[in-house]
Amino acid sequence: MAEENLVCEETSESWISDNYDDNDDVVVDAGGFRNYNNEILRKDVNIFRNGSIPVMGFASPMGDDGGDDCIGEMVEKETDFKPGNDYLTRLRSGGFELRLRNEAMDWIWKACAHHNFGPLCIYLSMNYLDRFLTSSELPKDKAWAIQLLAVSCLSLAAKMDEAYVPLSVDLQVENPKFVFEAKTIKRMELLVLNTLNWRMQVITPFSFIGYFLGKIKHQLSQNCIHRSSQLILNTTKEVEFLDFKASEISAAAAIAISFSGEAEAVHAEKALSSLIHVKQERVPKCLKMMRDLSDRISVGVAALAPQNRSVPVPESPIGVLETICLSFKSDEITIGSCTNSSHSSSEDNNSNSNKRRKITLKGE
Repeated sequence: MAEENLVCEETSESWISDNYDDNDDVVVDAGGFRNYNNEILRKDVNIFRNGSIPVMGFASPMGDDGGDDCIGEMVEKETDFKPGNDYLTRLRSGGFELRLRNEAMDWIWKACAHHNFGPLCIYLSMNYLDRFLTSSELPKDKAWAIQLLAVSCLSLAAKMDEAYVPLSVDLQVENPKFVFEAKTIKRMELLVLNTLNWRMQVITPFSFIGYFLGKIKHQLSQNCIHRSSQLILNTTKEVEFLDFKASEISAAAAIAISFSGEAEAVHAEKALSSLIHVKQERVPKCLKMMRDLSDRISVGVAALAPQNRSVPVPESPIGVLETICLSFKSDEITIGSCTNSSHSSSEDNNSNSNKRRKITLKGE
């Protein structure tokens, strides 16, 4: 196989060195790759341990440690970890980039469920991928490029979040079209790290959820965290949620699981007024989108269930992964259904997001 290097045209720096031999292939056909057991593992996640629903960037999920000052600092910094608005505009137009994102997302979800990774690992993986694609353009003629990026983003996310991380070769499960050697994945990880300026400890909706729930409900339960985690995870399936800040998504999730039916209309506005760090006019829009998306997912799950029995409610966020992975394909969620959402957050994005590095191939 010909030697292949990914090169950023602006810098002319190769992310794969020019002196590796033919055994260091960038990509290997996965036709004969080992068939993994597709049974998705479950685990009862304890949010109050230093493990897998960690609230990255916030020490106390109960919201009783530092309070408003800590949250205020996080709100100021959260836009540093938000993909650029020009990226969302490109995704809204459909086509190549949306297809690539959906392909990567579907595999990341399945791989996380297979390895029993927690919800934050999925969210981090997608955040890294979206931020990378904001400023870098993958080659359209290389089908393996998006798979390599997905594997690398998941590997980095697992290293940030999980207590146990499989070898990079073992990470590549769920019958991927291509598999990669460890050295190739490490090179791609380095490119991702450099592109993201090594800013990997992301402020996510999980960073705020304990605090917001504490403000609204005052008493937290494991069930509250599980249900809000499900709503937050759902947002990675719909590109329109890239328009919202992490705090806005978290606030919407906290309100959504705290009130339902007529009670929501009566109490949601009062609850929102207690969340002083978020833009009051944007959270209701996010909340509506979140409920609409959950309804569509519920319909998909119900359609898969035998007529003589109901779909069991997932007992943990890992159960959520299994349910949603089976419920629908990512391309069934259309971006057109959310075109009325607010686009007013453009001022919060980095001005450098419109400068994209095109990744090309040399040495073929």
